[in-house]
Amino acid sequence: MTTDDLLDECLDLAERAAEMARGYFRGDLGVSFKSDDSPVTQADRAIERLVRDRIAQKFPDHGIVGEEHGADAAGRKRVWVIDPIDGTRSFITGFPLFGFLLAHLVEGRPEIGIISMPMLGEVYTGAAGRGAALNGTPIRASTTTRMDAATLYINEGEKIHAARPEILSRLLAAGQTRRFCHDCYPYALLAAGHVDVVVDYDLQPYDFMALRPVVTEAGGILTDWSGRVPQLDYSGPIVAAATPELHAAALALLRD
Repeated sequence: MTTDDLLDECLDLAERAAEMARGYFRGDLGVSFKSDDSPVTQADRAIERLVRDRIAQKFPDHGIVGEEHGADAAGRKRVWVIDPIDGTRSFITGFPLFGFLLAHLVEGRPEIGIISMPMLGEVYTGAAGRGAALNGTPIRASTTTRMDAATLYINEGEKIHAARPEILSRLLAAGQTRRFCHDCYPYALLAAGHVDVVVDYDLQPYDFMALRPVVTEAGGILTDWSGRVPQLDYSGPIVAAATPELHAAALALLRD
């Protein structure tokens, strides 16, 4: 299949997932907690199972990595990475800014990324060499280069405070505008030019793989806090920025 064909398939999967998420939202969710104290609902499991089954049926030679049902043949040339509900704590509290994340990797590189916001009706896409888009309309990251003029979003602020309080102190003194947030939506806003920098903590591959193509195809940069491009075996903190200058400034704030 061509990249365009795969992108169409991703969009179809995103719509199926969004329809199911909307059906569960603010309903009986069957919430339980995993060993790391993170919540999971019957919606998380059902959405991932729907997507996995569809992929396995259409692409039996592809690998799959998902948050809820683990890895299946993750070493294959083509791998799908799924986060059925990115922001389960938002979802279980009736807060509509949860997302669905889907990435398609070729030899470890995410060639397609989807950030779907089911309750907003927004689908952000990034496909290698084809740019980024919101509901099919091209989008671009901002051209801001100075941190003192930047809009900075801090994700997982409580985790940063617990583990790296000195870094949080620096972040709280940086940027022209600062906001605390969680989950994937700030990265979508960065790709669309509304946010300039996003700093995040304690992520897994299913949290960031779909973000990479959306951010980079919009002209931005996404790395770990050391400036390295995160791979499928990485877990940890992430930083994204609209321009190389902002990215360098953000890395300086995040150094030990």
